[in-house]
Amino acid sequence: MGIYVNPDNIDFQRAINSQIYVDKSGLIELTNAKLFTEQQFICVSRPRRFGKSMTANMLTAYYSRGCNSREMFSDLKIAKSTDFEKHLNKYNVIHINMVNFLSESKDMNELIDFVSEDITEEILTEFSDVKFPKRQTLVRLLQSVFVQTKIPFVFIIDEWDCIFRIHKNDSDAQTRYLDFLRNLLKDQSYVALAYMTGILPIKKYGEHSALNMFTEVSMTNPREYAEYTGFTEDEVKGLCQKYDMPFDETKRWYDGYDLKGIATYNPRSVVMSMTGHDFDSYWTSTETYEALKVYIDMNFDGLKDKVTRLVAGEKIPINPTKFQNDMTTLRSADDIFTLLVHLGYLTFDFYTKCVWIPNSEVAQEFINSIEDGGWEEVMKAINASDKLLQATINGDEQAVAELIDKAHSENTSILKYNDENSLSCVISIAYYSAKRTYTVERELPAGKGYADLVFKPRRNNSNPAMIVELKYNKSAESAIQQIKDKNYPDCLKDYSGEVLLVGISYDDNKRHYCRIEKIVCQN
Repeated sequence: MGIYVNPDNIDFQRAINSQIYVDKSGLIELTNAKLFTEQQFICVSRPRRFGKSMTANMLTAYYSRGCNSREMFSDLKIAKSTDFEKHLNKYNVIHINMVNFLSESKDMNELIDFVSEDITEEILTEFSDVKFPKRQTLVRLLQSVFVQTKIPFVFIIDEWDCIFRIHKNDSDAQTRYLDFLRNLLKDQSYVALAYMTGILPIKKYGEHSALNMFTEVSMTNPREYAEYTGFTEDEVKGLCQKYDMPFDETKRWYDGYDLKGIATYNPRSVVMSMTGHDFDSYWTSTETYEALKVYIDMNFDGLKDKVTRLVAGEKIPINPTKFQNDMTTLRSADDIFTLLVHLGYLTFDFYTKCVWIPNSEVAQEFINSIEDGGWEEVMKAINASDKLLQATINGDEQAVAELIDKAHSENTSILKYNDENSLSCVISIAYYSAKRTYTVERELPAGKGYADLVFKPRRNNSNPAMIVELKYNKSAESAIQQIKDKNYPDCLKDYSGEVLLVGISYDDNKRHYCRIEKIVCQN
């Protein structure tokens, strides 16, 4: 059923036995510091395949007095902590996976009954020498065990929010569930620590959350837990070296989650890439693109314009504070984007309050989701991007101008026409396929100013670098001259080889012009 009082350590042992295991046991030092404090309630929300269940199994193996896990942890980072022995295998642990109960329950009342009954049965069996009261409510049983044994409980609740993903529209069921957890955990002397994992932060209802004693650790604010959310860059570099995989390509595919400045990689995808010795969309294969499509098709509050800009590689400012932490109360583009951050489709910068598409793996999922249903103009530009890139490399100025003209004109229903920022967005989309072989950066500090677009060839790519400057109601030649006068090629300090200087202009008559010059960088 998924209830374990003092379980053995087989689940975490399986993780350690795996071909790739990245030691995240330093997290235990953080949770040890929270025991018996006002911060003893922790709710960690992460996307799927970010190691939530493995972390829950690790904490269970460490704290449970039903385990003898000293040898298991002896070679891990936590063994060097001064509090390692103090808390090792010292607590009654109740480990619950809510998905198991949800799948067997016809409604919320039955789910709560099943959880209560199973914990009760485990308690009565495990603590047969404890004298229990006649009125055997779950809370009273737990209180009795604590009072008579002096051993507190650690609660590990995995997939705690599955109720909100399945019963999306049943607010009464959600409220009953939250109240059940509150009564079980809040202000109870038998609780030493409560650690919950899920995809969504704690649901808000009414004026206050029923579980307002929890510290929220999420993709919008990972707090001090950021390095334990996924694989760090140093950890991935080590794996790339061990498995002889190119780090730059690994970064392009699976990096991009910004957690308070810590570059974070999708653990599941990195493991699959290293062990399979290839690059593919592994994380998103566990979901269907329809799940993303449902949300980005909610075209209100300028959502379509903003999604187009995200696909182009822009960062969009949002306000995540109004999000109600569910999948139905969505009133604005900010709500949609905040949900997509929690689902792992976007990343969020805590300091700038901006979101963007994190990596190539997720970017492909966005493309899959907009291939039809009102996004035809954007897709036409993306599908023509190989042709545009090749025309640019070949120096075919007329073909480049015509292709840009077509992409710009067809997307005026989404983006403003006479706006250099909009043209920059359109050109980023028009050159979309270049991301496979180039690092594409917009408004890059260069020389004495900011280059509109800079294309830096990736490793093992023989194509020339490119610097693109855009002009409205000025000549394409003036764009080339600006690149030279402001020394934009200075931004290519680590690059040696050919550089294409590309000037693109357009006027009030919606005519586009292109000039391409070639120089050589020797750094």
